[in-house]
Amino acid sequence: MNSNLPHIFEAIDRKREVFTELSDRIWATPETCYMEVESAAAHREMLEAQGFAITENIAGIPTALIGEAGTGGPVIAFLGEFDALAGLSQKAGVTHHDPLEAGANGHGCGHNLLGSASLLAATALKDWLEATGTPGRVRYYGCPAEEGGAAKAFMVRAGAFADVDIAICWHPSNFAGVQRETSLANCRIDFTFTGRASHAAASPELGRSALDAVELMSVGVNYLREHMQQDCRIHYALLDAGGISPNVVQAHAKVRYVVRAPELAGLFSLIERVKKVAEGAALMTETKVESAILSGVSNLIVNTPLMETMQDVWESIGAPDFDDADRAFAEQIRATLTPEDISASWAQERLDERDVPLADFILPRHNEVRQMGGSTDVADVSWVVPTVQAYGPSLAIGTQLHTWQVVAQGKSPLAHKAMVTTAKVMAATGLAALESEQLREAAAADLKRRLKGQSYRSPIPPEAEPPVVAMGGRL
Repeated sequence: MNSNLPHIFEAIDRKREVFTELSDRIWATPETCYMEVESAAAHREMLEAQGFAITENIAGIPTALIGEAGTGGPVIAFLGEFDALAGLSQKAGVTHHDPLEAGANGHGCGHNLLGSASLLAATALKDWLEATGTPGRVRYYGCPAEEGGAAKAFMVRAGAFADVDIAICWHPSNFAGVQRETSLANCRIDFTFTGRASHAAASPELGRSALDAVELMSVGVNYLREHMQQDCRIHYALLDAGGISPNVVQAHAKVRYVVRAPELAGLFSLIERVKKVAEGAALMTETKVESAILSGVSNLIVNTPLMETMQDVWESIGAPDFDDADRAFAEQIRATLTPEDISASWAQERLDERDVPLADFILPRHNEVRQMGGSTDVADVSWVVPTVQAYGPSLAIGTQLHTWQVVAQGKSPLAHKAMVTTAKVMAATGLAALESEQLREAAAADLKRRLKGQSYRSPIPPEAEPPVVAMGGRL
Protein backbone atom coordinates (compact mmCIF):
# COMPACT_ATOMS: atom_id res chain seq x y z
CA MET A 1 0.00 0.00 0.00
CA ASN A 2 1.14 3.54 -0.78
CA SER A 3 2.59 4.99 2.41
CA ASN A 4 0.48 8.13 1.97
CA LEU A 5 -2.82 6.26 1.90
CA PRO A 6 -3.17 5.79 5.67
CA HIS A 7 -3.14 9.58 6.10
CA ILE A 8 -5.81 10.00 3.43
CA PHE A 9 -7.95 7.20 4.86
CA GLU A 10 -7.63 8.70 8.35
CA ALA A 11 -8.90 12.01 6.97
CA ILE A 12 -11.88 10.25 5.41
CA ASP A 13 -12.70 8.41 8.64
CA ARG A 14 -12.31 11.60 10.64
CA LYS A 15 -14.78 13.46 8.43
CA ARG A 16 -17.15 10.62 7.64
CA GLU A 17 -19.88 11.85 10.01
CA VAL A 18 -20.11 15.34 8.55
CA PHE A 19 -20.28 13.94 5.01
CA THR A 20 -22.81 11.32 6.05
CA GLU A 21 -24.90 14.19 7.38
CA LEU A 22 -24.49 15.95 4.01
CA SER A 23 -25.74 12.86 2.20
CA ASP A 24 -28.74 12.59 4.51
CA ARG A 25 -29.48 16.28 4.07
CA ILE A 26 -29.53 15.88 0.29
CA TRP A 27 -31.75 12.78 0.70
CA ALA A 28 -34.23 14.88 2.68
CA THR A 29 -34.47 17.60 0.01
CA PRO A 30 -34.92 15.62 -3.23
CA GLU A 31 -34.86 17.99 -6.21
CA THR A 32 -35.04 17.09 -9.88
CA CYS A 33 -33.43 18.15 -13.14
CA TYR A 34 -32.01 21.71 -12.86
CA MET A 35 -34.13 22.38 -9.76
CA GLU A 36 -31.45 21.35 -7.20
CA VAL A 37 -31.29 24.72 -5.44
CA GLU A 38 -31.08 23.45 -1.85
CA SER A 39 -28.82 20.53 -2.77
CA ALA A 40 -26.36 22.74 -4.64
CA ALA A 41 -26.36 25.20 -1.73
CA ALA A 42 -25.57 22.38 0.70
CA HIS A 43 -22.60 21.28 -1.42
CA ARG A 44 -21.44 24.87 -1.71
CA GLU A 45 -21.54 25.25 2.09
CA MET A 46 -19.49 22.09 2.49
CA LEU A 47 -16.93 23.20 -0.10
CA GLU A 48 -16.59 26.52 1.70
CA ALA A 49 -16.26 24.84 5.11
CA GLN A 50 -13.53 22.54 3.76
CA GLY A 51 -11.52 25.42 2.29
CA PHE A 52 -12.15 25.11 -1.44
CA ALA A 53 -12.23 28.09 -3.78
CA ILE A 54 -15.67 28.07 -5.38
CA THR A 55 -16.87 28.95 -8.86
CA GLU A 56 -20.61 28.94 -9.50
CA ASN A 57 -22.97 29.14 -12.46
CA ILE A 58 -20.86 26.81 -14.59
CA ALA A 59 -22.00 26.79 -18.24
CA GLY A 60 -24.78 29.18 -17.28
CA ILE A 61 -26.33 26.61 -14.94
CA PRO A 62 -27.23 28.11 -11.52
CA THR A 63 -26.94 24.74 -9.75
CA ALA A 64 -23.57 23.73 -11.27
CA LEU A 65 -20.43 24.59 -9.31
CA ILE A 66 -16.74 23.79 -8.96
CA GLY A 67 -14.59 23.71 -5.84
CA GLU A 68 -10.80 23.82 -6.34
CA ALA A 69 -7.78 23.57 -4.07
CA GLY A 70 -4.03 23.27 -4.59
CA THR A 71 -1.49 24.85 -6.91
CA GLY A 72 0.48 23.70 -9.93
CA GLY A 73 0.81 20.08 -10.96
CA PRO A 74 -1.87 17.91 -12.54
CA VAL A 75 -5.61 18.51 -12.11
CA ILE A 76 -7.63 15.63 -10.64
CA ALA A 77 -11.40 16.01 -10.90
CA PHE A 78 -14.04 14.30 -8.77
CA LEU A 79 -17.51 14.32 -10.30
CA GLY A 80 -20.49 14.64 -7.97
CA GLU A 81 -24.23 14.52 -8.60
CA PHE A 82 -27.18 15.41 -6.36
CA ASP A 83 -30.37 15.30 -8.42
CA ALA A 84 -33.35 13.12 -7.56
CA LEU A 85 -36.20 11.52 -9.51
CA ALA A 86 -39.87 12.43 -9.70
CA GLY A 87 -42.53 10.28 -8.07
CA LEU A 88 -40.23 8.13 -5.93
CA SER A 89 -40.88 9.53 -2.46
CA GLN A 90 -40.34 6.88 0.22
CA LYS A 91 -39.69 6.75 3.95
CA ALA A 92 -36.14 5.82 4.90
CA GLY A 93 -35.58 2.42 6.47
CA VAL A 94 -39.13 1.24 5.74
CA THR A 95 -39.24 -2.06 3.88
CA HIS A 96 -42.60 -1.63 2.22
CA HIS A 97 -43.77 1.04 -0.18
CA ASP A 98 -44.67 4.01 2.03
CA PRO A 99 -44.14 7.45 0.46
CA LEU A 100 -43.26 10.41 2.62
CA GLU A 101 -45.50 12.39 0.31
CA ALA A 102 -47.53 10.80 -2.45
CA GLY A 103 -46.20 11.74 -5.87
CA ALA A 104 -43.20 13.65 -4.51
CA ASN A 105 -39.55 13.27 -5.47
CA GLY A 106 -37.11 10.75 -4.08
CA HIS A 107 -33.46 9.78 -4.45
CA GLY A 108 -34.17 6.64 -6.44
CA CYS A 109 -30.70 6.52 -7.99
CA GLY A 110 -28.66 7.27 -4.88
CA HIS A 111 -27.25 10.60 -5.99
CA ASN A 112 -27.44 11.89 -2.42
CA LEU A 113 -24.63 9.42 -1.71
CA LEU A 114 -22.86 10.02 -5.01
CA GLY A 115 -22.09 13.70 -4.57
CA SER A 116 -21.24 13.34 -0.89
CA ALA A 117 -18.71 10.54 -1.44
CA SER A 118 -17.05 12.34 -4.34
CA LEU A 119 -16.70 15.49 -2.27
CA LEU A 120 -15.36 13.47 0.67
CA ALA A 121 -12.71 11.91 -1.59
CA ALA A 122 -11.79 15.32 -3.01
CA THR A 123 -11.53 16.81 0.49
CA ALA A 124 -9.23 14.06 1.77
CA LEU A 125 -6.91 14.44 -1.21
CA LYS A 126 -6.96 18.22 -0.84
CA ASP A 127 -6.00 17.96 2.83
CA TRP A 128 -3.09 15.68 1.93
CA LEU A 129 -1.86 18.13 -0.72
CA GLU A 130 -1.93 20.94 1.83
CA ALA A 131 -0.22 18.89 4.54
CA THR A 132 2.60 17.69 2.26
CA GLY A 133 2.99 20.72 0.01
CA THR A 134 2.72 18.47 -3.02
CA PRO A 135 2.03 20.27 -6.33
CA GLY A 136 -1.35 19.45 -7.78
CA ARG A 137 -4.93 20.61 -7.89
CA VAL A 138 -8.07 18.83 -6.77
CA ARG A 139 -11.45 19.83 -8.14
CA TYR A 140 -14.94 18.83 -7.13
CA TYR A 141 -17.52 19.28 -9.87
CA GLY A 142 -21.03 19.65 -8.49
CA CYS A 143 -23.11 18.45 -11.42
CA PRO A 144 -26.91 18.77 -11.51
CA ALA A 145 -29.43 17.19 -13.87
CA GLU A 146 -27.76 13.89 -14.70
CA GLU A 147 -31.21 12.33 -14.90
CA GLY A 148 -32.21 13.48 -18.36
CA GLY A 149 -30.75 16.98 -18.25
CA ALA A 150 -27.20 16.29 -19.53
CA ALA A 151 -25.66 19.04 -17.42
CA LYS A 152 -22.14 17.62 -17.80
CA ALA A 153 -22.54 17.72 -21.57
CA PHE A 154 -23.33 21.44 -21.34
CA MET A 155 -20.36 21.85 -18.98
CA VAL A 156 -18.03 20.02 -21.37
CA ARG A 157 -19.29 22.10 -24.28
CA ALA A 158 -18.52 25.24 -22.25
CA GLY A 159 -14.90 24.09 -21.69
CA ALA A 160 -15.22 23.40 -17.96
CA PHE A 161 -12.96 20.31 -18.23
CA ALA A 162 -10.41 21.72 -20.69
CA ASP A 163 -7.41 21.52 -18.32
CA VAL A 164 -8.35 18.39 -16.32
CA ASP A 165 -5.89 15.47 -16.39
CA ILE A 166 -7.98 12.73 -14.78
CA ALA A 167 -11.69 12.49 -13.88
CA ILE A 168 -13.04 10.12 -11.21
CA CYS A 169 -16.63 9.25 -10.40
CA TRP A 170 -18.75 6.44 -8.94
CA HIS A 171 -22.32 5.19 -8.76
CA PRO A 172 -24.34 3.41 -6.07
CA SER A 173 -24.76 -0.23 -7.02
CA ASN A 174 -25.45 -3.77 -5.88
CA PHE A 175 -21.74 -4.56 -6.08
CA ALA A 176 -18.25 -3.23 -5.29
CA GLY A 177 -15.84 -2.80 -8.14
CA VAL A 178 -14.92 -0.90 -11.28
CA GLN A 179 -17.37 0.09 -13.99
CA ARG A 180 -16.08 -1.52 -17.19
CA GLU A 181 -19.14 -0.91 -19.37
CA THR A 182 -19.73 1.66 -22.05
CA SER A 183 -23.03 3.51 -22.15
CA LEU A 184 -25.46 4.49 -24.88
CA ALA A 185 -25.32 7.92 -26.46
CA ASN A 186 -28.72 9.56 -26.37
CA CYS A 187 -30.65 12.66 -27.30
CA ARG A 188 -33.97 14.10 -26.05
CA ILE A 189 -36.02 15.79 -28.75
CA ASP A 190 -39.38 17.51 -28.53
CA PHE A 191 -41.59 17.39 -31.64
CA THR A 192 -44.33 20.02 -31.67
CA PHE A 193 -47.10 19.62 -34.22
CA THR A 194 -49.43 22.48 -35.17
CA GLY A 195 -52.64 21.97 -37.09
CA ARG A 196 -56.05 23.62 -37.31
CA ALA A 197 -58.92 23.36 -34.83
CA SER A 198 -62.43 22.56 -36.00
CA HIS A 199 -65.70 21.07 -34.81
CA ALA A 200 -65.03 17.34 -34.93
CA ALA A 201 -68.61 16.51 -35.98
CA ALA A 202 -69.96 19.55 -37.84
CA SER A 203 -66.87 20.35 -39.93
CA PRO A 204 -64.18 17.69 -39.46
CA GLU A 205 -62.94 18.24 -43.00
CA LEU A 206 -61.75 21.70 -42.01
CA GLY A 207 -59.60 20.44 -39.16
CA ARG A 208 -55.99 19.31 -39.30
CA SER A 209 -55.20 17.16 -36.30
CA ALA A 210 -51.87 17.58 -34.56
CA LEU A 211 -52.75 14.60 -32.39
CA ASP A 212 -53.19 12.46 -35.50
CA ALA A 213 -49.68 13.53 -36.52
CA VAL A 214 -48.27 12.43 -33.16
CA GLU A 215 -49.98 9.05 -33.50
CA LEU A 216 -48.78 8.57 -37.06
CA MET A 217 -45.26 9.46 -35.96
CA SER A 218 -45.50 6.73 -33.35
CA VAL A 219 -46.52 4.23 -36.03
CA GLY A 220 -43.66 5.32 -38.26
CA VAL A 221 -41.08 5.06 -35.48
CA ASN A 222 -42.38 1.61 -34.60
CA TYR A 223 -41.79 0.48 -38.19
CA LEU A 224 -38.34 2.10 -38.04
CA ARG A 225 -37.37 -0.16 -35.13
CA GLU A 226 -37.06 -3.11 -37.53
CA HIS A 227 -34.53 -1.21 -39.60
CA MET A 228 -32.09 0.12 -37.04
CA GLN A 229 -29.29 -1.50 -35.09
CA GLN A 230 -30.53 -3.96 -32.49
CA ASP A 231 -28.75 -2.17 -29.65
CA CYS A 232 -30.34 1.20 -30.45
CA ARG A 233 -33.34 2.32 -28.42
CA ILE A 234 -36.18 4.80 -29.00
CA HIS A 235 -38.75 5.78 -26.33
CA TYR A 236 -41.35 8.51 -26.16
CA ALA A 237 -43.73 10.38 -23.87
CA LEU A 238 -46.76 12.44 -24.86
CA LEU A 239 -46.42 15.90 -23.33
CA ASP A 240 -49.47 17.60 -24.85
CA ALA A 241 -52.37 15.71 -26.40
CA GLY A 242 -54.10 18.89 -27.52
CA GLY A 243 -56.72 19.20 -24.83
CA ILE A 244 -59.45 17.18 -23.17
CA SER A 245 -62.30 17.82 -25.63
CA PRO A 246 -62.68 14.97 -28.13
CA ASN A 247 -65.23 16.99 -30.11
CA VAL A 248 -62.52 19.50 -31.04
CA VAL A 249 -59.92 18.64 -33.67
CA GLN A 250 -56.65 19.06 -31.79
CA ALA A 251 -54.72 21.98 -33.22
CA HIS A 252 -51.58 21.34 -31.22
CA ALA A 253 -49.76 18.34 -29.77
CA LYS A 254 -46.29 17.67 -28.44
CA VAL A 255 -44.29 14.49 -27.98
CA ARG A 256 -40.84 13.91 -26.53
CA TYR A 257 -38.55 11.23 -27.95
CA VAL A 258 -35.37 9.77 -26.49
CA VAL A 259 -33.11 8.28 -29.15
CA ARG A 260 -30.20 6.07 -28.05
CA ALA A 261 -27.33 4.45 -29.94
CA PRO A 262 -24.06 2.75 -28.95
CA GLU A 263 -21.92 5.49 -30.50
CA LEU A 264 -22.30 9.15 -31.36
CA ALA A 265 -22.03 8.66 -35.12
CA GLY A 266 -24.91 6.21 -35.09
CA LEU A 267 -26.92 8.50 -32.82
CA PHE A 268 -26.67 11.44 -35.21
CA SER A 269 -27.75 9.22 -38.11
CA LEU A 270 -30.72 7.76 -36.22
CA ILE A 271 -31.88 11.20 -35.09
CA GLU A 272 -32.14 12.29 -38.73
CA ARG A 273 -34.25 9.23 -39.54
CA VAL A 274 -36.61 9.95 -36.65
CA LYS A 275 -36.93 13.55 -37.83
CA LYS A 276 -37.91 12.30 -41.29
CA VAL A 277 -40.65 10.18 -39.74
CA ALA A 278 -41.96 13.31 -37.99
CA GLU A 279 -41.89 15.24 -41.25
CA GLY A 280 -43.79 12.42 -42.94
CA ALA A 281 -46.44 12.44 -40.22
CA ALA A 282 -46.83 16.20 -40.69
CA LEU A 283 -47.12 15.75 -44.47
CA MET A 284 -49.83 13.10 -44.10
CA THR A 285 -51.90 15.25 -41.76
CA GLU A 286 -51.20 18.63 -43.41
CA THR A 287 -49.80 19.93 -40.14
CA LYS A 288 -46.52 21.62 -39.36
CA VAL A 289 -43.81 20.17 -37.13
CA GLU A 290 -40.94 21.78 -35.26
CA SER A 291 -38.23 19.85 -33.42
CA ALA A 292 -36.02 21.02 -30.59
CA ILE A 293 -33.13 19.10 -29.03
CA LEU A 294 -33.25 19.58 -25.26
CA SER A 295 -30.31 17.51 -24.16
CA GLY A 296 -27.95 14.83 -25.32
CA VAL A 297 -25.09 12.71 -24.06
CA SER A 298 -22.28 10.77 -25.68
CA ASN A 299 -21.31 7.12 -25.31
CA LEU A 300 -18.89 6.42 -22.46
CA ILE A 301 -15.21 5.86 -23.25
CA VAL A 302 -13.60 3.52 -20.72
CA ASN A 303 -9.93 3.75 -19.79
CA THR A 304 -7.87 0.61 -19.16
CA PRO A 305 -4.94 2.07 -17.14
CA LEU A 306 -7.33 3.85 -14.78
CA MET A 307 -9.64 0.83 -14.47
CA GLU A 308 -6.70 -1.39 -13.57
CA THR A 309 -5.45 1.12 -11.01
CA MET A 310 -8.87 1.36 -9.39
CA GLN A 311 -9.22 -2.44 -9.43
CA ASP A 312 -5.93 -2.73 -7.53
CA VAL A 313 -7.21 -0.23 -4.98
CA TRP A 314 -10.50 -2.07 -4.47
CA GLU A 315 -8.69 -5.38 -4.00
CA SER A 316 -6.35 -3.84 -1.42
CA ILE A 317 -9.15 -2.13 0.54
CA GLY A 318 -11.85 -4.78 0.24
CA ALA A 319 -15.61 -4.53 0.50
CA PRO A 320 -17.27 -2.52 3.29
CA ASP A 321 -17.43 -4.16 6.70
CA PHE A 322 -21.14 -4.93 6.77
CA ASP A 323 -22.54 -6.31 10.03
CA ASP A 324 -25.48 -8.56 10.89
CA ALA A 325 -27.86 -5.60 11.15
CA ASP A 326 -26.92 -4.48 7.64
CA ARG A 327 -27.48 -7.96 6.26
CA ALA A 328 -30.82 -8.30 8.08
CA PHE A 329 -32.05 -4.99 6.61
CA ALA A 330 -30.85 -6.03 3.15
CA GLU A 331 -32.76 -9.30 3.46
CA GLN A 332 -35.92 -7.36 4.29
CA ILE A 333 -35.43 -5.25 1.17
CA ARG A 334 -34.84 -8.37 -0.91
CA ALA A 335 -38.16 -9.76 0.31
CA THR A 336 -39.83 -6.92 -1.63
CA LEU A 337 -38.05 -7.91 -4.86
CA THR A 338 -38.90 -10.58 -7.38
CA PRO A 339 -36.60 -13.52 -8.12
CA GLU A 340 -36.16 -11.97 -11.56
CA ASP A 341 -34.89 -8.73 -9.99
CA ILE A 342 -32.26 -10.62 -8.02
CA SER A 343 -31.21 -12.84 -10.93
CA ALA A 344 -30.94 -9.83 -13.23
CA SER A 345 -28.42 -8.14 -10.94
CA TRP A 346 -26.13 -11.17 -10.99
CA ALA A 347 -26.61 -11.71 -14.72
CA GLN A 348 -25.73 -8.11 -15.50
CA GLU A 349 -22.25 -8.74 -14.08
CA ARG A 350 -22.17 -12.27 -15.59
CA LEU A 351 -21.73 -13.83 -12.18
CA ASP A 352 -23.14 -17.07 -10.82
CA GLU A 353 -26.00 -16.25 -8.49
CA ARG A 354 -25.31 -16.59 -4.76
CA ASP A 355 -27.65 -16.38 -1.80
CA VAL A 356 -26.06 -13.34 -0.17
CA PRO A 357 -27.87 -10.08 0.58
CA LEU A 358 -24.89 -7.72 0.25
CA ALA A 359 -21.71 -7.66 -1.80
CA ASP A 360 -18.94 -8.96 0.47
CA PHE A 361 -16.56 -9.30 -2.48
CA ILE A 362 -15.05 -7.21 -5.28
CA LEU A 363 -16.20 -7.66 -8.88
CA PRO A 364 -13.55 -9.70 -10.70
CA ARG A 365 -11.06 -8.17 -13.07
CA HIS A 366 -11.78 -8.78 -16.77
CA ASN A 367 -10.73 -7.25 -20.08
CA GLU A 368 -14.10 -7.37 -21.86
CA VAL A 369 -15.70 -3.98 -22.43
CA ARG A 370 -19.44 -4.52 -22.17
CA GLN A 371 -22.41 -2.40 -23.23
CA MET A 372 -24.87 -1.27 -20.59
CA GLY A 373 -28.39 -0.28 -21.54
CA GLY A 374 -28.46 3.13 -19.91
CA SER A 375 -26.90 6.49 -20.59
CA THR A 376 -24.97 9.02 -18.50
CA ASP A 377 -23.55 12.48 -19.03
CA VAL A 378 -20.30 11.29 -17.43
CA ALA A 379 -19.73 9.97 -20.95
CA ASP A 380 -19.18 13.45 -22.34
CA VAL A 381 -16.43 14.05 -19.79
CA SER A 382 -14.85 10.73 -20.85
CA TRP A 383 -14.45 11.98 -24.42
CA VAL A 384 -12.23 14.89 -23.35
CA VAL A 385 -10.62 13.59 -20.11
CA PRO A 386 -9.45 10.06 -19.17
CA THR A 387 -12.24 8.95 -16.85
CA VAL A 388 -12.84 6.08 -14.45
CA GLN A 389 -15.85 5.15 -12.32
CA ALA A 390 -16.37 2.90 -9.32
CA TYR A 391 -19.37 0.88 -8.28
CA GLY A 392 -20.14 1.23 -4.57
CA PRO A 393 -22.21 -1.53 -2.86
CA SER A 394 -24.86 0.65 -1.22
CA LEU A 395 -27.82 -1.54 -2.19
CA ALA A 396 -29.12 -4.99 -1.34
CA ILE A 397 -28.33 -7.33 -4.22
CA GLY A 398 -31.27 -7.36 -6.58
CA THR A 399 -32.28 -3.73 -6.01
CA GLN A 400 -33.06 -2.06 -9.32
CA LEU A 401 -32.24 1.62 -9.76
CA HIS A 402 -35.04 4.18 -10.06
CA THR A 403 -37.22 2.38 -7.52
CA TRP A 404 -38.58 3.15 -4.05
CA GLN A 405 -36.29 0.46 -2.64
CA VAL A 406 -33.26 2.63 -3.49
CA VAL A 407 -34.80 5.55 -1.61
CA ALA A 408 -35.57 3.32 1.38
CA GLN A 409 -31.90 2.34 1.62
CA GLY A 410 -30.50 5.84 0.99
CA LYS A 411 -29.96 6.77 4.65
CA SER A 412 -29.17 3.30 5.99
CA PRO A 413 -25.95 2.37 7.79
CA LEU A 414 -25.06 -0.01 4.96
CA ALA A 415 -25.35 2.82 2.42
CA HIS A 416 -23.21 5.08 4.58
CA LYS A 417 -20.53 2.38 4.88
CA ALA A 418 -20.49 1.89 1.12
CA MET A 419 -20.27 5.65 0.59
CA VAL A 420 -17.22 5.99 2.86
CA THR A 421 -15.43 2.93 1.45
CA THR A 422 -15.99 4.12 -2.11
CA ALA A 423 -14.69 7.57 -1.17
CA LYS A 424 -11.46 5.86 -0.06
CA VAL A 425 -11.24 4.02 -3.38
CA MET A 426 -11.69 7.23 -5.35
CA ALA A 427 -9.22 9.18 -3.21
CA ALA A 428 -6.61 6.42 -3.55
CA THR A 429 -7.11 6.34 -7.32
CA GLY A 430 -6.72 10.12 -7.40
CA LEU A 431 -3.54 9.91 -5.35
CA ALA A 432 -2.10 7.35 -7.77
CA ALA A 433 -2.84 9.68 -10.68
CA LEU A 434 -1.32 12.66 -8.85
CA GLU A 435 1.89 10.83 -8.03
CA SER A 436 2.43 8.96 -11.31
CA GLU A 437 3.12 10.89 -14.48
CA GLN A 438 3.43 7.49 -16.18
CA LEU A 439 -0.16 6.62 -15.23
CA ARG A 440 -1.47 9.96 -16.49
CA GLU A 441 0.38 9.54 -19.78
CA ALA A 442 -0.85 5.96 -20.17
CA ALA A 443 -4.43 7.06 -19.49
CA ALA A 444 -4.18 9.85 -22.05
CA ALA A 445 -2.72 7.46 -24.62
CA ASP A 446 -5.50 4.94 -23.98
CA LEU A 447 -8.16 7.60 -24.54
CA LYS A 448 -6.51 8.66 -27.78
CA ARG A 449 -6.38 5.04 -28.96
CA ARG A 450 -10.05 4.44 -28.20
CA LEU A 451 -11.19 7.61 -29.95
CA LYS A 452 -9.54 6.38 -33.20
CA GLY A 453 -8.99 9.86 -34.51
CA GLN A 454 -12.46 11.12 -33.64
CA SER A 455 -12.78 14.52 -32.00
CA TYR A 456 -15.51 15.33 -29.54
CA ARG A 457 -18.71 16.58 -31.14
CA SER A 458 -21.33 17.62 -28.64
CA PRO A 459 -24.67 15.88 -29.13
CA ILE A 460 -26.27 19.18 -28.07
CA PRO A 461 -26.50 21.73 -30.90
CA PRO A 462 -24.87 25.14 -30.37
CA GLU A 463 -28.19 26.95 -30.17
CA ALA A 464 -29.52 24.73 -27.35
CA GLU A 465 -29.07 26.15 -23.86
CA PRO A 466 -29.51 24.46 -20.47
CA PRO A 467 -33.27 24.55 -19.79
CA VAL A 468 -32.97 26.50 -16.55
CA VAL A 469 -35.59 28.88 -15.21
CA ALA A 470 -34.50 31.46 -12.62
CA MET A 471 -32.72 29.43 -9.91
CA GLY A 472 -34.28 26.17 -11.03
CA GLY A 473 -35.35 24.76 -14.31
CA ARG A 474 -37.45 22.27 -16.15
CA LEU A 475 -37.33 19.86 -19.04
